[in-house]
Amino acid sequence: MFELTRRTGEQLVDFCIPCNPYFPTPAMFAEMAANLEHVLRFYPSDSATIAAELCRLLGLNPATLAMANGSTELITWMDHLWFRESVAVPIPTFGRWTDQPMETGKRVDMFPLREADRFALNVDEYVRFVRARRSRVAVLVNPNNPDGGYLPRREVLRFMDELADLDLVVVDESFIDFVDAERDPSVATEAAIRPNVVVLKSLGKNFGLHGIRFGYLVANPGLASTMRATLPKWNLNSLAEMVVFMLRDHGAEYRESLRLLARDRYNMGALVSQLPEFTVFPSQGNFLLVKLPVGLDGVELRDHLIGRHQVFIRECGNKLGMSSQFLRFVVRPSGDVGRLVEGIRDYGQPRRGDELARRRERSA
Repeated sequence: MFELTRRTGEQLVDFCIPCNPYFPTPAMFAEMAANLEHVLRFYPSDSATIAAELCRLLGLNPATLAMANGSTELITWMDHLWFRESVAVPIPTFGRWTDQPMETGKRVDMFPLREADRFALNVDEYVRFVRARRSRVAVLVNPNNPDGGYLPRREVLRFMDELADLDLVVVDESFIDFVDAERDPSVATEAAIRPNVVVLKSLGKNFGLHGIRFGYLVANPGLASTMRATLPKWNLNSLAEMVVFMLRDHGAEYRESLRLLARDRYNMGALVSQLPEFTVFPSQGNFLLVKLPVGLDGVELRDHLIGRHQVFIRECGNKLGMSSQFLRFVVRPSGDVGRLVEGIRDYGQPRRGDELARRRERSA
């Protein structure tokens, strides 16, 4: 985003980075700005102090939690600590789950999710795949990125039970707060009492603050303490500390932001579905996976939207298991969605005109 803004000189409407557009509130940003000089001048507290406050808010035991400078830092250290031979990963998904272990020489067993099934994960098929490949670690991203597919909590628990003999089972819940399909979708409390389960969380996505870089994992005290001992003592910055301590006074605003986002997800899906021959996949994340009709190219559309409409989208051609026909749109308020749809219609008009001309030539 910084690079594109520098290159174009324009402030882009961001449909690419999966942020929460309603949180923090303008009043919270004003409070952060008022305290910025103090925050930047002094060292943050150590990670144990910040983690203790987060545990108080979440109702978790501090012994079961480790905080880090973003969920990607935790993925990196999980690979170094616990991924010894092989890891099973459904694809398409967040790229670091495949790229990180491959970079360190692990075997990555990729389980393809089928477009015909709308990229839904079948637990029994995935477990059979893990057994057949003899994978020692299994990853499950719920809701999945980039499609937003959601596996009910009971199915995630069954998955964990089926693979209780593996070295590790990882459940990436980076987008779990956006789920409204059931009241308590997280399995974090279950991970805290199981011998081989780690649940990963990403606060930056939930709070719309990717620039701060903070995330955490929940696991049994043995696994959590191993991770804490590996991480640097001052691995969290002062902005992260300020936000965590602000949350005690802003829980209602956060819950309202999730309600508004769920509303926008429904409205946005209905609007994009009206575009001719566009396919919108069901999502419980704060984004929608969209497939373009035949003849439209995602790279061209992305560049058209940036150059002509100052709209930034995620083209998924570099994701394993996807092609440039797939796009991911972050959920945004209706005014921004109108601008996105206008840009897509503008891109499609010349091509529809060319197609009509070809049809007339064939019928002449």
